[in-house]
Amino acid sequence: MSSGKITVVISQAPGKNPAKRALEENLAASLLLEPGIELSIVPHLYDLGPDHTGRLFLESVPGDMVVLAWLFPRAAYWLLDRDGIAGTEGQSPLHPVVPKDEDEDEKEDQAVKAPGIGSALEGPKRTIWCLDLRDHAGHQVYLEEIRRISAEAALLRKARLAQKQTNQPVAVISLGLPTQKPAPSYTPESLLETPGRRWYPVIDYSRCTNCLECLDFCLFGVYGVDGLDRILVENQDSCKKGCPACSRVCPEQAIIFPDYKSPAIAGAPVGNISGLKIDLSKLFGGEDAMVVAAKERDRELVRDGREAVGQTVAVKRRHAEKPAGPKDDLDGLLDTLDSLDI
Repeated sequence: MSSGKITVVISQAPGKNPAKRALEENLAASLLLEPGIELSIVPHLYDLGPDHTGRLFLESVPGDMVVLAWLFPRAAYWLLDRDGIAGTEGQSPLHPVVPKDEDEDEKEDQAVKAPGIGSALEGPKRTIWCLDLRDHAGHQVYLEEIRRISAEAALLRKARLAQKQTNQPVAVISLGLPTQKPAPSYTPESLLETPGRRWYPVIDYSRCTNCLECLDFCLFGVYGVDGLDRILVENQDSCKKGCPACSRVCPEQAIIFPDYKSPAIAGAPVGNISGLKIDLSKLFGGEDAMVVAAKERDRELVRDGREAVGQTVAVKRRHAEKPAGPKDDLDGLLDTLDSLDI
């Protein structure tokens, strides 16, 4: 990659939806004419296996990066992190930070929430912006935002360079040896080789508190722990396609299935009404998340020729002993429904 340029990656939608392909093509055609940008196109991020050229390319990018995908930005960012592509998460006005609830300060006064354990990766000092291609039908809004990000990235590079010069005042004598391994080159054809569809959980480590409930709940060997006893997705291809059960039992909404139909499980911003792991049918006598998760797990166990276990294995009634606190989004929604007398 040329010095001073930002890498922009378009991650294609799975399938051949003509409207999605048109947006990708229009955006690519415009970005090819933009100065200061290195453009690449890869298949759907979620499907890239460890040996896919698109994944290897992403791992080789050393600097700031903008990734446009048909995913929630939170899902795309932690998916990249899971694949070893680390950096500081960039913020975009296209996806503003979810504001706190009205009662959030009062909640924090009553109970101190454990912080997320954070990513274990020590990647390059760079920023990664993730944009959701589902938010706008036209390419122009993304083009303008990428221009804004490119200008912001240039300022960040200057700041990093100034900091580096301040922290390293001693001159380094060059011996004429290469300072870093040259980046490998990839052909567009190899980048766009169609991968097989995949299904596995992605952990948002900014929310994960390492409670290990997912490890206890999952009976298919998907989860494990690293050398520091931190939870990780150890055998992602052991996950059962279409099953999101472990996400339902996570007390911190830290487990994401990027391709799932429900926004809350697919990585929607946490804290607003769209992030609740419910639908309206659940409000009128439906089963709670724990019951649904146990049934989903049982279904997969039976398909594997094993015995169903129901709620007898690692299904906890979390917070049952917790005293009543301020009302949350769900309480507010229920109150609104009550007031409508329906």
